[in-house]
Amino acid sequence: MRQSSLRRSPFPESYFSYGADDYDGEGNEEQKVPPEGSETMPYIDESPTMSPQLSARSQGGGDGILPTPPEGLGPAVEAGKGLEMRKLVLSGFLASEEIYINQLEALLLPMKPLKATATTSQPVLTIQQIETIFYKIQDIYEIHKEFYDNLCPKVQQWDSQVTLGHLFQKLASQLGVYKAFVDNYKIALETAEKCSQSNNQFQKISEELKVKAPKDSKDSHTSITMEALLYKPIDRVTRSTLVLHDLLKHTPVDHPDYPLLQDALRISQNFLSSINEDIDPRRTAVTTPKGETRQLVKDGFLVEMAESSRKLRHVFLFTDVLLCAKLKKTSVGKHQQYDCKWYIPLADLVFPSPEESEPSPQVHPFPDHELEDMKMKISALKSEIQKERANKGQSRAIERLKKKMFENEFLLLLNSPTIPFRIHNRNGKSYLFLLSSDYERSEWREAIQKLQKKDLQAFVLSSVELQVLTGSCFKLRTVHNIPVTSNKDDDEAPGLYGFLHVIVHSAKGFKQSANLYCTLEVDSFGYFVSKAKTRVFRDTTEPQWNEEFEIELEGSQSLRILCYEKCYDKTKVNKDNNEIVDKIMGKGQIQLDPQTVQTKNWHMDVIEMNGIKVEFSMKFTSRDMSLKRTPSKKQTGVFGVKISVVTKRERSKVPYIVRQCVEEVEKRGIEEIGIYRISGVATDIQALKAVFDANNKDVLVMLSDMDINAIAGTLKLYFRELPEPLLTDRLYPAFMEGIALSDPAAKENCMMHLLRTLPDPNLITFLFLLEHLKRVAEKEPINKMSLHNLATVFGPTLLRPSEVESKGHLTSASDIWSHDVMAQVQVLLYYLQHPPISFAELKRNTLYFSTDV
Repeated sequence: MRQSSLRRSPFPESYFSYGADDYDGEGNEEQKVPPEGSETMPYIDESPTMSPQLSARSQGGGDGILPTPPEGLGPAVEAGKGLEMRKLVLSGFLASEEIYINQLEALLLPMKPLKATATTSQPVLTIQQIETIFYKIQDIYEIHKEFYDNLCPKVQQWDSQVTLGHLFQKLASQLGVYKAFVDNYKIALETAEKCSQSNNQFQKISEELKVKAPKDSKDSHTSITMEALLYKPIDRVTRSTLVLHDLLKHTPVDHPDYPLLQDALRISQNFLSSINEDIDPRRTAVTTPKGETRQLVKDGFLVEMAESSRKLRHVFLFTDVLLCAKLKKTSVGKHQQYDCKWYIPLADLVFPSPEESEPSPQVHPFPDHELEDMKMKISALKSEIQKERANKGQSRAIERLKKKMFENEFLLLLNSPTIPFRIHNRNGKSYLFLLSSDYERSEWREAIQKLQKKDLQAFVLSSVELQVLTGSCFKLRTVHNIPVTSNKDDDEAPGLYGFLHVIVHSAKGFKQSANLYCTLEVDSFGYFVSKAKTRVFRDTTEPQWNEEFEIELEGSQSLRILCYEKCYDKTKVNKDNNEIVDKIMGKGQIQLDPQTVQTKNWHMDVIEMNGIKVEFSMKFTSRDMSLKRTPSKKQTGVFGVKISVVTKRERSKVPYIVRQCVEEVEKRGIEEIGIYRISGVATDIQALKAVFDANNKDVLVMLSDMDINAIAGTLKLYFRELPEPLLTDRLYPAFMEGIALSDPAAKENCMMHLLRTLPDPNLITFLFLLEHLKRVAEKEPINKMSLHNLATVFGPTLLRPSEVESKGHLTSASDIWSHDVMAQVQVLLYYLQHPPISFAELKRNTLYFSTDV
């Protein structure tokens, strides 16, 4: 038996795969109704599970059950309760056994007339075909009919003296018949498919077989395909084994049934194990009915644009085909399977070049403020879950919170990706995925192109082949859960909150000179976000950047570095997002290990990517350390000096540093993608800081030569290093209370009054910055910076209290993120969305306001 399956949850692994079981791949609520013929293909699941009658009871727990019970499963079973549970398990099993016998009868029903016509002048099928398709079905039926007839009276006349272990032992001893059936299974399916294609009469028979409904059912029968019925025996062995687990669990060790049930379970498990090894010893290969070997190379969750809306798909890349699937919903305890949405043989798959691809008018980016609202809800729910755990709250309450958190994380995952990844079938159909990172796009493209170097043939899968292939996806998949934090185990590391300082030093290994740059990405809320970009080092094979960046982490666990060759050809524009496509030369990823990163010293590392080596260093500052505002010891500069002191010294209304940085950004950075979000080079920022602090006359020359992201970073740093926030420590609690008001008139009254209360230098500078940020947001179609994006960047910078004030506010990293930071963002967003605010009008307004701030 494979070691990996020795300990499993009491539910099939799939039950929690998608985190919230009421959601399908599009995030729509749907009822858990098992689809007709919804079982997977023959990789028999030997994981112990509860029978459906008991599974609901056990949802709160997740204790694994050993496949072979040791000397008694836990404490002795209470006689009365154990007896009752045994009857419940057996009643459920008996009902399902009746359905199974009816299914076998339905399968056997056409066999006799088909055999009768086989000897006539117009046979529907030959004797050999009939024997291949219905191989061992009669034997299996007789075994189960006898078992059912013996078990039924025992369950109906239930008492404490009933013994039935011998019935299960006998059933297990006849599993050799199932071995023969399984060995023939694929040939039976292929034969049935070929006969359907060549014979209309048989096709009609096989497409709609009538299965008699159970005695207590309102319906007289249900319709099902022969293909689905042929799978039922494979599913049944697993079911019998699982029931044996349940029976043993509720059978006292000294009961005469116990050793017999134990023996039956041992036989069943050995059988399942041998079948699995026969079917697929490596769990990586799928054999099609034609005997070809396919291997799963890569799989993962991608967002597909289909019918003008976003759908979450599980995409499987096999050695010769790309298959796009959605997980079907089934009731608890049932096998789950994938529903194939489409597939493309790799021989027919092409990537359209940017200039060839048609624009996609249906792709509308999700509003930033809605994405940020989702993040706020997720963080708040995370905090609530932590508090519930700390207070040893009810597991039901925690599960409820987790479900809400999953719903928001799922929506964020579905709606945040914007990077287009288009694939094309040369027969004419195009498909569009949206990814959150260029890294993933490159990974999928490279994996497909590598396989396409082999000699591949175009083909069309028959319905049986497609069913076998799609059925294999469930067992072969390597990515089981959608990437959301609510799917993680409780003891998994929460990731890092704070600031990661990264120096990108240099790169080696390029074969020819090129214009090269790097980007840095970190994961945040389950997906990756681009955070920094080095300058382009022109015409070189050994770029020496030596650029330092400060990257904010929000529960991040990984850092990615991508190395690009800059493209200056304006014809290479991607019509999906209007951006010039630069060529990825290499990419790499490292885990952010807290023990390695959280030291005072720089940690040097190398990422190897396709023969290219990028050298970098990093160190981490926790959020509580980075929240400190440290006043400057020398009052002659501008950084760390009160704004009133600076404006008085300069005899200006707005500090010179603010005016100059704003002017430069508006002159040549207002259309820069990610302006204020993309981190500037830390060494450039420090150089500018030194020049401004020294009041150096060369500052204008330096500004005109400096990378625009460094200038934007210098402006942010100035506000971050003010000894108290621009909107002041004194008014901070009032801003927090004002933004929480529900009544729009009361909120307007309060928020305008708070502005009037600010000192003049603070107010004039704030209004000056506000108008600048609005002008930046006007260019959102080009720079991708909305008002909400800008509020997220600047809110904490302008409002975060100084260390003395904030001591009482801060608790854990997630609390800071979910409450204080979000409120700071909301305050700035309120003013950014407000009609223009004039200093003179504000001061002239004589409405009555409370003076109690």
